Amino acid sequence: MFSVHGSYSGPHYTANEVKAYVSNNQSSQVSCVIDDAMATGQLFSKTTQALFYNYKQLPIQRMLDFDFLCGRETPSVAGIINPGGDGFQKLFFGQEEIAIPVHSAINAACAAHPTADVFINFASFRSAAASSLAALKQPTIRVVAIIAEGVPEADAKQLIAYARANNKVVIGPATVGGIQAGAFKIGDTAGTIDNVIHCRLYRPGSVGFVSKSGGMSNELYNTIARVTDGIYEGIAIGGDVFPGSTLSDHILRFNNIPQIKMMVVLGELGGRDEYSLVEALKQGKVNKPVVAWVSGTCARLFKSEVQFGHAGAKSGGELESAQAKNQALRDAGAVVPTSYEAFEISIKETFDKLFEEGKITPVKEVKPPQVPEDLNSAIKSGKVRAPTHIISTISDDRGEEPCYAGVPMSSIVEQGYGVGDVISLLWFKRSLPRYCTQFIEICVMLCADHGPCVSGAHNTIVTARAGKDLVSSLVSGLLTIGPRFGGAVDDAARYFKDAYDRGLTPYEFVEDMKKKGIRVPGIGHRIKRGDNRDKRVELLQKFARTHFPSTKYMEYAVEVETYTLSKANNLVLNVDGAIGSLFLDLLAGSGLFSKPEIDEIVEIGYLNGLFVLARSIGLIGHTFDQKRLKQPLYRHPWEDVLYTK
Repeated sequence: MFSVHGSYSGPHYTANEVKAYVSNNQSSQVSCVIDDAMATGQLFSKTTQALFYNYKQLPIQRMLDFDFLCGRETPSVAGIINPGGDGFQKLFFGQEEIAIPVHSAINAACAAHPTADVFINFASFRSAAASSLAALKQPTIRVVAIIAEGVPEADAKQLIAYARANNKVVIGPATVGGIQAGAFKIGDTAGTIDNVIHCRLYRPGSVGFVSKSGGMSNELYNTIARVTDGIYEGIAIGGDVFPGSTLSDHILRFNNIPQIKMMVVLGELGGRDEYSLVEALKQGKVNKPVVAWVSGTCARLFKSEVQFGHAGAKSGGELESAQAKNQALRDAGAVVPTSYEAFEISIKETFDKLFEEGKITPVKEVKPPQVPEDLNSAIKSGKVRAPTHIISTISDDRGEEPCYAGVPMSSIVEQGYGVGDVISLLWFKRSLPRYCTQFIEICVMLCADHGPCVSGAHNTIVTARAGKDLVSSLVSGLLTIGPRFGGAVDDAARYFKDAYDRGLTPYEFVEDMKKKGIRVPGIGHRIKRGDNRDKRVELLQKFARTHFPSTKYMEYAVEVETYTLSKANNLVLNVDGAIGSLFLDLLAGSGLFSKPEIDEIVEIGYLNGLFVLARSIGLIGHTFDQKRLKQPLYRHPWEDVLYTK
């Protein structure tokens, strides 16, 4: 009958029955005959380097942190393989930031790093087999660790057959990897650096450990560290039905490593792997103590067959039950406790006996170096505070959706906001009244273009015809914007505001500017005259007089125009002056801005920004127009140049 403590009361099988069972099922399970790659014992050392397939920042950083903890001189990750991408990836090796090469192909990485003989494969189950086989075919690769679960069984069998035939080792699929204490670890093996330190994995102990489960490996590393001098090497072979290497493979390998004095095995119900170990024990191939436990004894509590976490953790008959396996291991000479709870006691008793017999010498404890903590994790844990490098008050993309000045994107769309509303949020950090945003949109429409002959459009056209891209063509036009072309809006607002606020008459203002040798910004046009006004100016003035609460600055600008027209017929209020003065009225009349805020807006250059935004539309249009027309390279005609000495 079943016992809660896991003692076996079912049928006992003879050695011949077990041998026949294993033999009859070798077609679907790897044999226990160890190959040359495993026979030497050591898979890893303190100089082992790996190639990491399919970049994952966390497991690579954990490997590098382990390297630093162990005092390695060189990082264990020689290169990263990311299909389709080359370059470098920045990571930390202790306090130092290093650049690890990234390669686009397996063969290129192997050629660049011939001493890297371990291939750590983080590909998905869909591509893990193909990439692993490609790695096994590289002459420099000796060990392949396959992390993915669910690799098709036919593919797994092919990988195993190829590896065995070519004297190579496969760990996995469905493995967390393995670790040689104080020397090398694969990916996320042993978890966080705190757990590595807690389990004393930064220096070698005397115990070899092998398990099917990666999660339980972490638990056993902790258990073994509590009752022995720690792990020398630990391997999780993976929980799939067909592991690339078996429990017995690694036990036989551990048996050949002098530093390993005892072995600990954690198996599970399902499959036949444990019986290969039973055979090895009975044949005298293992001469070191083996403490073993096969988990899954609770399966008999269920009325029907139960599939546990791993693909292979399902009993296919009495011999595959945890109870039968535990009994077979016990009969073969392994130390098998009566329950998992007693597993730790058995490990301790076995270790203590070896120590008393003088077969184990005390390990010299060393204090590992402090592994620097990443800034982000230290900030989250409240250990440090760090200054930010950028301040942003206009937008935020950290939530479920971006926000403009605190207004969610969905609200902007649902409430029918226009371009003027978005400008008001991003430039002025507030929602302006509808007449204000309409005025902004009118300015954008009226200033979008002024024909192909103005300097900005001309530059863009010439650049586009030179075969340059959109951004280059646009920028070449924008770079002409300044005091002489389109950039006088801010200056117009600045001077009109100063003159009005100081109570200067138009005469006093214009004459004062004349004495200073400064042209009045916003006044004057090369084409328009007093009897041929700029239609754009008239449209802006009409809108403002209809919708603005106050137009005092605009009316002052009109008075200045009246005076300047008395001097010359081309000294009309141009579009820069109209926009500059009307924006002052918009800011002051809306009641939403204080005087210091208005002064700051004018000083910073907000109003020229409006012209830049608007004219970009036209310059982009000219670029597309020239490319659509397939215009050739522009050359200025000789007859339009005055050649003189």
